Amino acid sequence: MTIKELGHVVLYVSDLKRSADFYRDTLGFHEIARDEHALGQAGIALFSSGRTHHELLLIEIGGEPEPHRAPKPGLYHIGFKIGDGPEALRAVWRELRKKDVHIVGASDHGVTHSLYVLDPDGNELELYADVSDAWKKDPRAVMVPIKSLSLK
Repeated sequence: MTIKELGHVVLYVSDLKRSADFYRDTLGFHEIARDEHALGQAGIALFSSGRTHHELLLIEIGGEPEPHRAPKPGLYHIGFKIGDGPEALRAVWRELRKKDVHIVGASDHGVTHSLYVLDPDGNELELYADVSDAWKKDPRAVMVPIKSLSLK
């Protein structure tokens, strides 16, 4: 067997409207469907960039979001490419600041520049721009030491 690509991510969310609106209105995901009673009392929302039928599925389960926590086994973050070049990331940084999104970090990974934000349930999201294609010739180019990134 060979995995061809990462197909989609499914997140349980505490409040479908709040989370779906965040992914659509704040991050600009294209919402392809939302049904607030698809699973009986629970709703779902599907999003796609057009690459495939859906890349993100939200399932409402209720409850209270857990605060961002120290590293432990499990999912750390989900990365979403927002464009190419440093200016693409600076534009996203400016847009997120205007929308009062809390940015928890910014890093220079050599081949990418990244911003880190939390969704309404505390899931960490990496928003990144490719700034080099060196990894195509040398896959180890992604292993360079991570540096702090200033976008001001």
